[in-house]
Amino acid sequence: MPTHANALAILAKAPVAGAVKTRLVPPLTHEQAAELYRALLLDQFEHLRHIDGAERYVFYAPADAENILRDMGGAAYAYLAQCGADLGARMEQVCADLWRLGHRNIVLIGSDLPALPAAILDDAFTQLARAERRVVLGPSRDGGYYLVGMNQPTPEIFDNMTWSHDRVLAETTARLSALAVPFGLLANWFDIDSIDDLRRWRDQNDAASWQSMARTREYLERLSDLGCLDFRA
Repeated sequence: MPTHANALAILAKAPVAGAVKTRLVPPLTHEQAAELYRALLLDQFEHLRHIDGAERYVFYAPADAENILRDMGGAAYAYLAQCGADLGARMEQVCADLWRLGHRNIVLIGSDLPALPAAILDDAFTQLARAERRVVLGPSRDGGYYLVGMNQPTPEIFDNMTWSHDRVLAETTARLSALAVPFGLLANWFDIDSIDDLRRWRDQNDAASWQSMARTREYLERLSDLGCLDFRA
């Protein structure tokens, strides 16, 4: 399938102290949490720029953050602002924007994932390339999802959803079943929200993921040297 059929969108925030990764505070300060998020985002931009088969977008927040994110991601991405009152409204708007740009198969991910295996994205776009309407979801450890993709508008999975709890995935799949929309579940992965998430990533013995996140790894080692954390592999 031509690359233009596929769109990969990263939802990203400007790495501003007090606005990102606040669940890491304490033991980190807000400034350290923002710097860690910046490292995660830079590593993800570097990792995903090598993913073939999709046009890449960064949907940024707040509305004045374009230059900050563009400086971080470079020319490998197109940049559009997020808009909407909550996460569901923002994701619905991202999908609508990308369909208006002519894409058919749309995949959305967050900005704070350890290096996402290319096989997961390949699986997502392969499933969405089917002729029938389809949604794909990437289950995360916290009961939510780290990835959502669709090949036809399915706003019902975003509308009036309560986020940040351990039933998000279950409620989403229940809505899809009620709508009779076929869906597929991808391999489990996770995002970095808490200190426990960092520990799981370090201890999961996924050398490829650990090595792909050089800036994040180096910053965690710096925090270890400062006595803030113990995260040496």
